[in-house]
Amino acid sequence: MAKVVTFGEIMLRLAVPHHLRLGQSDRFYATFGGGEANVAVSLSNYGVPASFVTRLPDNDLAAACLKELRSHGVDVSYTITGGSRMGLYYLETGAVARPSRVIYDREHSAFTEINPGMICWEDVLKNAQWFHWTGITPAVSHGAALSCMEAVKVAKSMGITVSCDLNYRKKLWKYGKQASQVMPFLVEQCDVIIGNEEDAEMIFNIRPEGYCATAGKAIASDFDFVCRELSKRFPRARIIALTLRGSLSADHNTWSGILWDGKTMHTAPVYDITHIVDRVGGGDSFAGGLIYGLLTWPADHGKALRFATAASCLKHTIYGDFNRVTIQEVENLMEGDASGRVNR
Repeated sequence: MAKVVTFGEIMLRLAVPHHLRLGQSDRFYATFGGGEANVAVSLSNYGVPASFVTRLPDNDLAAACLKELRSHGVDVSYTITGGSRMGLYYLETGAVARPSRVIYDREHSAFTEINPGMICWEDVLKNAQWFHWTGITPAVSHGAALSCMEAVKVAKSMGITVSCDLNYRKKLWKYGKQASQVMPFLVEQCDVIIGNEEDAEMIFNIRPEGYCATAGKAIASDFDFVCRELSKRFPRARIIALTLRGSLSADHNTWSGILWDGKTMHTAPVYDITHIVDRVGGGDSFAGGLIYGLLTWPADHGKALRFATAASCLKHTIYGDFNRVTIQEVENLMEGDASGRVNR
């Protein structure tokens, strides 16, 4: 199987333990994470050659980060060095009616200071079959947005499939541009568009009639309209897939997904996730699972969607950004085994 290349920022994640508030804790659990790196880890876990491209400072923290990615089988040989600091994010895990909170500290990080011309994309994408980016990358800086466009243009010129996860983050768009001004020029180059129940509304003002994000449910049939409208707006895209999260509380969600391939609207089962361990990276695990599914079963889009949804359901049981699951574990859940029985 040919390789998949992802591009974006990876950060040091500092999370307070258990369900403490940031002001309560005297310690943090330190791990690494970032949307595009999370996708690369998922793919590598499934046996897909995956390369993650980023810009990091030349220091011990960055070296530890790259070592962690290599331990998952991710190729980081195209990482470029520069800048003085690595981006951070702080995580406070919510409970019941109190939502989780993320605080970003990534301004002036090595990645936000990236500019076009720093990466030779022809070399990076040689022998690649797929290129993946997320809406987080063009959100962090003007240079990152231009660099992402540079990568997408080269990928398209080389006949490589391009996918994006819309990943709208209102806290990140600070450099004078709105997502609605930048994202259309990037998304119109994509073959596969991934999002959640709110991304299309926040970026493109496309929303289903009557949907309320805090209502505790997301009904698949309500989002047929969103998929079809995105398909009309971006006719190059052959696949439109949305995750559907119903938030009953901070640690009890329903989870499903839909996929429109221009002919059929596929719908995944609805999973009831009653004791969430860590939902951060859930969308990335869906994207990683979908890319794997589309590469593995190119003629069975329904199966690809079911794999992605099951994989991302399992991610909610795993601490940290990375989805540390096997193909067999995902397929067991796809086949209906949600018992959680001990394997001996």
